[in-house]
Amino acid sequence: MPHIYQCTLTLLEPTFFSSREVSNTYLTEPFIGNYALAYALGLVRAPYFNQGEIHYVEHLTELNRQGVYITPATLLDAPRFQFRQFNAQADAYWFAFANNAIVTRPDGAWMEKSGPVWYVHRPGQKRKKVGLENRPQFGRIRALAIGNRAQFFLISKESIALPRYIRLGKFMSKARLDATETRGDLVQQRQQHVSFLLNPADLPSDMQLHTFDLLNVPPTPLIHHATLSGRFHALPHKTYLPAGMRFGVPSS
Repeated sequence: MPHIYQCTLTLLEPTFFSSREVSNTYLTEPFIGNYALAYALGLVRAPYFNQGEIHYVEHLTELNRQGVYITPATLLDAPRFQFRQFNAQADAYWFAFANNAIVTRPDGAWMEKSGPVWYVHRPGQKRKKVGLENRPQFGRIRALAIGNRAQFFLISKESIALPRYIRLGKFMSKARLDATETRGDLVQQRQQHVSFLLNPADLPSDMQLHTFDLLNVPPTPLIHHATLSGRFHALPHKTYLPAGMRFGVPSS
């Protein structure tokens, strides 16, 4: 039987993921995805330098090979949020906001605006156009507030040591992790209601998914309040965890 850990996260700092973007407002939805948890727990590591490449397939395929799987984290109580305003203005004596760019003046240079475009002039050099940057200049963010608690399950073929504290989200916010190993019999259930979040791409092919609520978020949609038929781990407190889940990435 696999090792099953019931894990509870307690947020110790405001935690931000850009789950949705509405104009200049960036919203964190009340959950934590299982891809994010895989990285936060240190089970896979993103490269320190990244030119925009996505490594989900190779990293999560390695977890599948090791027999490790993590469910998304479901908040245990009503979510509490914190709103903040931000701007990305430069800490410089002179700057200007342009379309998709923040213009600053390098030492010894001068700036020229021609229509919507800015150019930088340096002595003895041809003028150079200020490039566009794909980042917001100002707006508001909605983060999960301190004290929110979320629960997830980690299933591993081998016993695994989990950290006591982890970092989450865009700002690497601190969270406490309480993990308890639990066991349960493998049972066959029909029309079993599962209230916590699941990643539908990770369910085994023989699991029948009848009804669910869809949470359409990147990088992959999630479901909750699902009704399923198939094999489950029957855990304490009448908790049924779908058996045979693995990260739904293409096989290499």
